[in-house]
Amino acid sequence: MAAPGTGESYSVSSFTVSLRQGRFKVVAAVYEIGPDILVAIWGGNRPHIGAIGLAQARQSLRDEEQKAATSSVFTLLGHKEDLIVKPLSEEITRRFGRNSVVVAGIHWDNITDDEIRTAEKLCQRLSVKILEKLASR
Repeated sequence: MAAPGTGESYSVSSFTVSLRQGRFKVVAAVYEIGPDILVAIWGGNRPHIGAIGLAQARQSLRDEEQKAATSSVFTLLGHKEDLIVKPLSEEITRRFGRNSVVVAGIHWDNITDDEIRTAEKLCQRLSVKILEKLASR
């Protein structure tokens, strides 16, 4: 595929991963767009956009031999998906040296405090699965 207006080509590839536990299911679509990575995570009975994490690759300030990330997070009012997008975008960028955007929106009606913890753990496991799949490509 040619980059618009440049005549240069770039690659785009994608994969999806999902996890389920009880009534909870989360899904991620991962796109490798040229050198960058875009991840969309959703789940629940009202998926949406709740937060966006953007991480840029850089050298570590402490050790020039190490990769690091600088990140920004945008969270819509009343949402908590920043707890998912910030660490995942930073880890993708730190681990692979690629700029990344992670967007997430997950909502279940009438969720209890215990179920929130279950959903958080499910999202953490989904993040691990995403990182493993990226590492194997």
